[in-house]
Amino acid sequence: MITSTGNAQVKELVRLMKKRKARDEAGVFLVEGPRMTGELLEDPEWRGQIEKVWMSESYARRHESGANAGEKATALPDGCRTELLSDAVFSHVSDTKTPQGILAVVRRREYSMQDVLGEDPGKALVAVLDNLQDPGNMGTIFRTAEAAGATGILMSSDCVDIYNPKVVRSTMGALLRMPFLCEDDLPAALEDLKKAGIRVYAAHLEGKEFYDREDYRRGTAFLIGNEGNGLREETARTADCMIRIPMEGKAESLNAAVAASILMYEASRQRRN
Repeated sequence: MITSTGNAQVKELVRLMKKRKARDEAGVFLVEGPRMTGELLEDPEWRGQIEKVWMSESYARRHESGANAGEKATALPDGCRTELLSDAVFSHVSDTKTPQGILAVVRRREYSMQDVLGEDPGKALVAVLDNLQDPGNMGTIFRTAEAAGATGILMSSDCVDIYNPKVVRSTMGALLRMPFLCEDDLPAALEDLKKAGIRVYAAHLEGKEFYDREDYRRGTAFLIGNEGNGLREETARTADCMIRIPMEGKAESLNAAVAASILMYEASRQRRN
């Protein structure tokens, strides 16, 4: 068991937790908590991506005794690399105020545009995020996209780091199930979507049509812009159609995740009917 925060492995784990550059160079991300770690271990594809599982002393003790006070223990398969940390060291490493005692270092999976579009591009439903910066918004959009039946997410490379631990937590596991791509040239990627038969809609204050008057039953992509500035002009120009969500009172705009949720669920509603 590691009991010192000066341990080299602990220092590297802290770097991965706090530094995007370290995660990018290593090609990994961190998953914390029994729920998401358990999902990794239950999925054969993700299980093979796990580099190591780290546990606190108290979590390991509860896990071994089976006395988890209602907490579901994470089943570790044979051969899974594990390391034990004292509770104090685990708290030092953890990104949460109340550490849950288990985290995993995981190699990233690479997705293609075909993964984002799904098996039939004619039925694709894609959320396209332009310079989104809030971790909570990013996580909410991932969760809502999965719940609404979206096939994938496309985002500009200057969005908030999808592997930021706060973003990973806020996706509540959707990150493990929702294909996504980060693009340096988002307008060019959108042109590729259009060539694949996807109709692109921009959620925009200058939209001429209300969002619920369009037909989203075929391949559809919704453009969602930055929280403060909206869509960049070069991104908005790629849209086949600008749409707007009607608002009462003095509200000038909706939260990015709220707007994305409204649009994706309208597409989901139309496709169910």
